[in-house]
Amino acid sequence: MPAICPECDSVLDIDEDEVDLDDELTCPECGSLLAIASLSPLELEAVDEDDLDDEDDEDEDEEEDEDDEDSDEDDDVDEDDD
Repeated sequence: MPAICPECDSVLDIDEDEVDLDDELTCPECGSLLAIASLSPLELEAVDEDDLDDEDDEDEDEEEDEDDEDSDEDDDVDEDDD
């Protein structure tokens, strides 16, 4: 089913059965990162790549916090095994 790139207005032929809501793809005409916004009718929305960088930063922060928690747990181990 055809969908319109919101960045360059190109008509893209996308098989509805092969995509899910929020799937990401790249427009072959302009190279914009797009996401499936609606399946019926099939609609695309541009993905703000700055938001992706922010999400990556948040994921890294969460991983660092988990690492800190793991190291704190290691410090709590009793050393009175004498």
